[in-house]
Amino acid sequence: MSISTPGGPQRRPTVVSTGKKPAAGRPAADAKAGSGKPATPQRSGGGKGPRKPITPVKVSQGRPWGPIALFVAVGVLATAIIGYGAWATFKGSQSWQDKAAQIEGIVNFRKTDPESISDQEHRAGKIEYKQSPPVGGPHNPTWQRCLGDVYDAPIANEHALHSLEHGAVWLTYRPDLPVADVEKLASVIRNNDFMLMSPYEGLDAPISVQAWGYQLKLDNADDPRIKEFATVLAQNASVEPGVPCSSGNYTTGTGTEPRELEPSMGG
Repeated sequence: MSISTPGGPQRRPTVVSTGKKPAAGRPAADAKAGSGKPATPQRSGGGKGPRKPITPVKVSQGRPWGPIALFVAVGVLATAIIGYGAWATFKGSQSWQDKAAQIEGIVNFRKTDPESISDQEHRAGKIEYKQSPPVGGPHNPTWQRCLGDVYDAPIANEHALHSLEHGAVWLTYRPDLPVADVEKLASVIRNNDFMLMSPYEGLDAPISVQAWGYQLKLDNADDPRIKEFATVLAQNASVEPGVPCSSGNYTTGTGTEPRELEPSMGG
């Protein structure tokens, strides 16, 4: 403790440490006031120093494969839809001749042998043809009805060929073809206008399908080209557009000998 004397210099009080601990409830910083040193934070529980901050641990969650897969699937589907639309538009703009030319194995006699099919004269009696079954040439004045008719016996070439002239598709098959296969073929023809079907003796293939100037021979009744041929060429291959198959001078009779009918009469 210092005493100030009159007129003399003032001295700073001297702090005397008593060695006693600060009273309870007083901060440690008060106990060291005036020492010139900052107070050291005390750890709870009597630790020796400040606790170091804990660094957060980052957990890797990986790529979000679910949303990525969904995005890819949607993209693929959209591309497929657009591609199919473009393909359908292109196919729809093609002529029936172009579509027919794309059927694998089809023979176009209009290009390869036009002279053999150029004669459309009506003649009575039996006629010899270059192709078997015939795909063009002279024929009987009476045509075979072709309103999706399925004949269970051979019919005359001369009548069937007249149907082809009108735009019909004629599906023929060997008589020994299994019944199940015959029914598959019939399902393509039955109840479809400008189509007819019959067994045919002496075929060099199990199945042969004809339109005027076109022919396709096949081995299998499940072949999708049968339906494709029928769909593309029915009516389109006509050389007498607008003439029907189911009225006028037609016959529904079977047998390979042509039937001579009076004009405008069925039989």
